Amino acid sequence: MIALFVIAALAAQSPPPEPAWTWTLYADAEPVVLAHEVPDTANLRTTLECDPGTSVARLTLYGGVVLSGMARVTSGEASAVAEATPARAGSTRLALRTDHPVFAAFTVDGQMAVVVGDQRRPVEIPAAHLAKLRRFAELCSG
Repeated sequence: MIALFVIAALAAQSPPPEPAWTWTLYADAEPVVLAHEVPDTANLRTTLECDPGTSVARLTLYGGVVLSGMARVTSGEASAVAEATPARAGSTRLALRTDHPVFAAFTVDGQMAVVVGDQRRPVEIPAAHLAKLRRFAELCSG
């Protein structure tokens, strides 16, 4: 009986598990969306959206510092410049061409950084989800 009380007390002291963040591709409707989210919640870290065939991806970064101004976007050895603007719910939005070398490099290793001034926001897609990113780029490209 005492052992059960000890186990119950320890369980009550354990922090709750971290939410299960994942990358999800929504390709059945327009716009096409690749979201870094906790499924079945409103929790978002990053979204990539596009209208199919336009070759323009809209990147939205949630949480953290809202970026505003000219952003340097890098992936691998490639870089681009895009305008970062504040968006809804304290987020930052910018647009990238899916046929630009920086986006092509992003689809290879899933690593991209957005820098405005001294603020840096990384976007990282694990290898297990790179097929979703490549499918997103394919659907967006014109």
